[in-house]
Amino acid sequence: MKTIGMIGGMSWESTLDYYRYLNEGIKSRLGGSHSARCLLYSVDFEEIERYQHAGKWDLATAVMVDAAKRLESGGADFLMICTNTMHKMAHEVQNAIKIPILHIVDAAAGAIKAADLQKVGLLGTRFTMEGDFYRGRLKTLHGLDVIIPDKEEREIIHRVIYDELCLGKVENQSRKQYQQIIANLSSQGAEGIILGCTEIGMLIKPEDSPIPLFDTTFIHSQLAVDYALGLVTDSVFYPS
Repeated sequence: MKTIGMIGGMSWESTLDYYRYLNEGIKSRLGGSHSARCLLYSVDFEEIERYQHAGKWDLATAVMVDAAKRLESGGADFLMICTNTMHKMAHEVQNAIKIPILHIVDAAAGAIKAADLQKVGLLGTRFTMEGDFYRGRLKTLHGLDVIIPDKEEREIIHRVIYDELCLGKVENQSRKQYQQIIANLSSQGAEGIILGCTEIGMLIKPEDSPIPLFDTTFIHSQLAVDYALGLVTDSVFYPS
């Protein structure tokens, strides 16, 4: 079994799910008392969030590179960045280390293509929805058509993530708002919805959506389990 390196804490609420999914995945495949061989470096999210909203991505990148190097030196065989937004600097982090990063966008794309879907809606932080690092990778590397909510809806999604979900708050009113946004994307032709923030799965479940949901926290974790056990090859790693 390979050792999984996890850069977590963004937020720790969703990192809990990552840890649980990894261990449940290993146990379901190997049985008995088996659990995941992993290393976790959990950052102080207050610092990261401050850098994000101030546009100080260079400082956020420095934190991520430092975390990656610590995990590499600790014996990790590959890395997971346990957040969608911070894949914004995945290229810089990959260039700073020798072990590969299992990219969350590629994991999501694999699940979408396995479901034989072409056009999907993307929910996430404002940085994820509006930046090219996520939608561009889905389109350029994977040939998927991605649509995002309108500006007002993007602000709702972003606010709920930072002001509620990252603080462990799950509000029914916010669920209703997300459901309406999903319905709007479906009416625009979305065949499925990417939950492109690792906390959204706390709020939105499959029964809350008329079309398939792709929970990136779960999908990313399951691909990591398969790779750690040698069930998939290095072909799952795409260029950073």
